[in-house]
Amino acid sequence: MTDLEAALRRDVRGEVGFDTTSRALTTMDASNYRRVPLGVVAPRDADDVAAVLEVCRERGVPVVARGGGTSIAGQATGTGVVLDFTRHMNRLVGIDPEARTAVVQPGLVLDRLQDAAAPHGLRFGPDPSTHGRCTLGGMIGNNSCGSHSVAWGTTADSVRELSVLTARGRRLRLGREWSGAPEGLRELVDGELARLRTGFPDLPRRISGYALDALLPEKGADVARSFCGSEGTLGVLTEAVVRLVESPRARALAVLGYTDEAGAAEAAAGLLPLGPLTVEGMAVDLVPSTEGLPRGGAWLFVETGGDTEAEARARAEAVVRAADVVDALVVTDPGGQRTLWRIREDASGTATRMPDGSEAWPGWEDCAVPPARLGGYLRDFRRLLTAHELRGTPYGHFGDGCIHVRIDFDLLSEAGVARFRRFSEELADVVVAHGGSLSGEHGDGQARAELLPRMYGPETVALFERAKAVWDPDDLLNPGMLVRPAPLDANLRFSVLPREPVDVEFGYPSDGGDFSAAVRRCVGVAKCRTTSVSGAGVMCPSFRATGDEAHSTRGRARLLHEMLAGELVTDGWRSTEVRDALDLCLSCKGCRSDCPVEVDMATYKAEFLHHHYEGRRRPAAHYAMGWLPVWLRWAARARVAPVVNALASVRPLAAVAKRLGGIAGEREVPRLAGETFSRWWRGRRRGPAGAGDLVVLWPDTFTEHLSPSVGRAAVRVLEAAGLRVALPPTLRGRVVVGDGTSRSALALLTARRGGRVCCGLTYVSTGQLDRARAVMRRTLDLMAPVLETSAPVVVLEPSCAAALRTDLPELLHDDPRAARLAARVLTFAEALERHAPDWTPPQVNLPAVGQTHCHQHAVLGDAADRRLRESAGLTGELSGGCCGLAGNFGFEDGHYEVSAACAEDQLLPAVREAPDGAVVLADGFSCRTQLEQLAGVRGRHLAEVLAERLE
Repeated sequence: MTDLEAALRRDVRGEVGFDTTSRALTTMDASNYRRVPLGVVAPRDADDVAAVLEVCRERGVPVVARGGGTSIAGQATGTGVVLDFTRHMNRLVGIDPEARTAVVQPGLVLDRLQDAAAPHGLRFGPDPSTHGRCTLGGMIGNNSCGSHSVAWGTTADSVRELSVLTARGRRLRLGREWSGAPEGLRELVDGELARLRTGFPDLPRRISGYALDALLPEKGADVARSFCGSEGTLGVLTEAVVRLVESPRARALAVLGYTDEAGAAEAAAGLLPLGPLTVEGMAVDLVPSTEGLPRGGAWLFVETGGDTEAEARARAEAVVRAADVVDALVVTDPGGQRTLWRIREDASGTATRMPDGSEAWPGWEDCAVPPARLGGYLRDFRRLLTAHELRGTPYGHFGDGCIHVRIDFDLLSEAGVARFRRFSEELADVVVAHGGSLSGEHGDGQARAELLPRMYGPETVALFERAKAVWDPDDLLNPGMLVRPAPLDANLRFSVLPREPVDVEFGYPSDGGDFSAAVRRCVGVAKCRTTSVSGAGVMCPSFRATGDEAHSTRGRARLLHEMLAGELVTDGWRSTEVRDALDLCLSCKGCRSDCPVEVDMATYKAEFLHHHYEGRRRPAAHYAMGWLPVWLRWAARARVAPVVNALASVRPLAAVAKRLGGIAGEREVPRLAGETFSRWWRGRRRGPAGAGDLVVLWPDTFTEHLSPSVGRAAVRVLEAAGLRVALPPTLRGRVVVGDGTSRSALALLTARRGGRVCCGLTYVSTGQLDRARAVMRRTLDLMAPVLETSAPVVVLEPSCAAALRTDLPELLHDDPRAARLAARVLTFAEALERHAPDWTPPQVNLPAVGQTHCHQHAVLGDAADRRLRESAGLTGELSGGCCGLAGNFGFEDGHYEVSAACAEDQLLPAVREAPDGAVVLADGFSCRTQLEQLAGVRGRHLAEVLAERLE
C-alpha cells in the first residue's frame, strides 16, 4: 500500500479504491482521451472532500472531480485521485416550491431532481440528452445546456449559490455581489474591466474559457455564475442551490421537414420570436428509420407549451405556418413525443457510426455560433470536411447555433492523428470567423483548450491563467484543462490498443471481425447507467441492481479496453478483474438494442469466458447448466424424470446436488416433464393435414423437457390457423421433412443418427464456444433438408430464437448454412402473421401483464406479438427490463440477490399491480420460472393463452 493510499484510508470515511478495477473504470470519460489515475475516492460528505484535498496537497497529487463521466472533452479524467460523487454525495437535500429552488449534492442525477420537482409543476431548465445519468455537479462544471436552453438558458442561468472547497481547504459560499470570492479575485477583475467588457463573444452558447465577465459590476459580480463551466479547475463543488422553472402543463411537438440540414439551420433563428421551448435539428444520416417522421432530408424538432393541450397544439401549428417546410407533423400524444425525442437523444451515440458502419469520434462535438449565422457556418464546415476528406453528420441545438457532430477521424495512425490536429486548428479559425465559441455545451477540456488563444487572444488566455492561480495557486485541481492544457492530440485512448486484430471466435460482422473495434464501440455516453428504463427498455439490469459502474455495460467495456491495452490490466484473457465484472452480466442482450452504438456485452462475455477458461477447469455451473441439453436428453432417454423429480424434492439431497452443480441454494430445481414434447408429438393422433404453409416447429430444450405444454399449445394454434406443422429431422442424410421421425425405409437406409437440433445457447452463455460450434454444426447437418425447402422455422423460446438469429451466424461465420437458417427463424407471432395472415385468433378480452423477453426486445422485436395480442383482445403494455433469471445466470451460486433485484425492478411490481383477472404473459421459460419461484405466479406463453381459448 502506498503512502497516499494509506493516508486516504486513514482520513476518509468513504471508499478508497487503488485496485486495478477502480482505476480502470475511470481512465476514460465520453471523450477521445485516456488517463490512468492513481486511485478513486467516493467521499461521503464535504469533510471527506476536505480530507482528500489535504492529503493530496501535501503530496502534490492532482485531484479530479467526476460525476457521471459523460464529459466529451476529457475533463473527467486525470492522473491523480479521482473523486466519484455518484456513490454517496448524490442526494436531493430539499425543494422549496414557493421559492422555486432546490438544494442538491453534486452527484445527484438530473432525472432524480426532475422527478422530485414534477409533482410541484416545476423542473430544472437545462436538460442534456444524458439527463438519465449526468449529475448536477458535472452540469455545473461544464455549464451544460440541453435542448430547452432557448427557453430556460444554461446551467449558469439556473444557479443561485454554490458551496465550494478550494484546493487549500477554504470553504466558500459563492453567490452574487462578490459573495464567497477568494482573496485576490476582485482585484484581478478590477484591473481588467475593459478586457472583460469587450473580449468575450456575446452569444447564448459561449461555454469556452472562464466566465470572468460574469464578475462585472453591471452583471452583479456573480461569483457562482462565474464558477460554472470551470471544469473542476477552480474548486470542488459540495452543494448547490439551483433555480427551478415552471413546467408547462401540456406540450406539443412540431417536427418540421427540410430538404437538408442547411435549410433547417437557416430557418431555426426565424422561429425564436414565437417563443418555442426547443429548436433542435438533425439530418437523415442519424435516423435509423424515417418511419413516423415527415418527408425531408433534415428536421427541426420544435416543442411548444401551454396550459392545455389545445393551447400547446395551437402554438405548434403557428410554428408550422411560420416555417417554410417540405412537410410537417404536430404530435401532442406524450408517448408519441417520447418516441420522437428518443431519436434525437440517441444521436450522441448513433453518430459514432457512419452510415457505412465506419467509426466517427467526438472532438469537435459542440461548437456554437450566433443562431443567425448557423446556415453559413454549416456550409463552411462542410467545405472544410471535404477539403480534409472527412465525413460527419451535424445535429443539435439549431435554435442556439450549437452543433454537435462526430467525425470519422482516423485516430489510430500517425497520419490520421496529424490530420485531426490540422482540421481542429482550421475549424477553430472558421468558428471564430463566424463570431462563435469553440465549445457551446461540453466544455473545452483537453479537446479545445489548446486552441483558446485563437478565440480569445493570448492576453485573455493569460488572464484565465491568473484567475486559476487565484483560486488554485498549487495547480492541484484538474491540471491540464482549460489553462496550460495538454496538446489536443496527446493521451488519445486509442493509442494503447493493439494494431493487429485479436484472435477471437465470433465473427463481429459489424466491426470487420476486429474485437478491438467492437470494444471501441463504447464511447462512454453511459445510457447503460440510467437508474430506470422507459417503455420496453432493458439495459442495463445489473447496474440498476447494484449501482456499481463495474456492473454497467460501459464499465465492462472499459475493463475490456484496458485488458486489450495491457498497461493496467496486465494478464489479458486471464484477468480476474474482467471476469469478476462480467460475472454479474446477465447476457440479456439489452445493450445490443438499447445502447446507441449497439455494444453487445453478451457476446463479449461469451468470448471472454471462452478464452479465460481455455485449457482450465471451469466453474461447476458451466458443466451443470452449460451442458443442460445433454443431461436432460439423457434423463429423457432413460425415462427417469419421475425419479429425478422425487429426489429433487428431498431437501438434503437437493442441497447436495445444488452445491455440487454450482447452483444457488435459494433456488428450487425445476421439475422435468413426465412426457417430452417430441414423445407427445410422435404419439399424438393427427387429423387431416391442413392446406396451409408448412412450418417447422423448433423443439428447444426448455419446451422439449421442461414445459412441453407450450409446444403442445403452439401446435394446436398453428394448426387451427391452417398451417402444416413439422418437427426438424433427427437423422442425418436425405430425410423427408415431415413429422420429425422420418421412419421411411429409404431414409433409414441412407441416414445416420444425428440426435436432436439445438441452438447452442447454454454453451454460448457459459463461453464454451468450441462445444457450441460443434452443436451448431450438427444442427445445421440435421436441418439440411429444411434449408432445401421454403419452410420457416418457428421458435417458441425467445432466447433460443435470438441465439439462432445472431449467435449462430456470428459464431459460424465461415458456414453459409448458418446465415440461411438464421434468416428462416420466426417467432410464434411472426409465423402466424406472415403465413396465416387471414386467420383471426380467438378472443381473450382480458388485460395482460408481464414482461417482453429481454432477448426478444433486443434481437427479435415484438411488433408482431403486439399486433397478435391486440387482435386477441389482450390489452395493456408489457413491462421492460429483464426478469433476472436469464437462463443460467439466476441459478448460479452467488447471483440470487442480483437476480431477485432485477425481477423487482419491473416484472414483479407489474404483476403485483395487475388488475383482477389479468393474464400473466411470459414467453420465456426463465421468466416463467422466476415468476413462480419469487412471486408464486404462473406465467404463460402466448400460445398457451390462445390454445386455451380455442376450446
